Amino acid sequence: MTSRPAPFDELDRKIVTALMANARTSFAEIGTAVGLSSTAVKRRVDRLRETGVITGFTATVRPSALGWRTEAYVEVYCEGAAPPRRLAEVVRNHPEIAAAMTVTGGADALLHVRARDVEHFEEVLERIRQEPFIRKTISVMVLSHLLPDSPEAGVSQPAPEGAADVR
Repeated sequence: MTSRPAPFDELDRKIVTALMANARTSFAEIGTAVGLSSTAVKRRVDRLRETGVITGFTATVRPSALGWRTEAYVEVYCEGAAPPRRLAEVVRNHPEIAAAMTVTGGADALLHVRARDVEHFEEVLERIRQEPFIRKTISVMVLSHLLPDSPEAGVSQPAPEGAADVR
């Protein structure tokens, strides 16, 4: 017997949109906006969490408040075929890497790096380059965010303990 994914209807879409705009919105407030009771909204949110549509609730924080004043995107080029699993192991060892993904095109991966300052960024870049399978990197420093309310402009996860103090 195969299980079918739970339906995702227009009310679910409105609930998810409300939570994405403000995850602290109460079920009663959302219910008023979408025409449901707070209990019905809670049941739907619980189902959306159970089915993996909603993966969590976070706070976004201004990176500079946490000591991250420098930001860059780093293209990573590997020798031969570096499996994504191996790349994932490497990026987990660098708390300054806010996001990492494999990509199409010339580069093998793209890293979003946050650091205290340019000197700290350079140190992070040197640590990344020490991996034996990394052939080269190309970095692009972020000057400003054109969409300041986007998730990329804020931090949704705190840096690990002491990460902002790494030299």
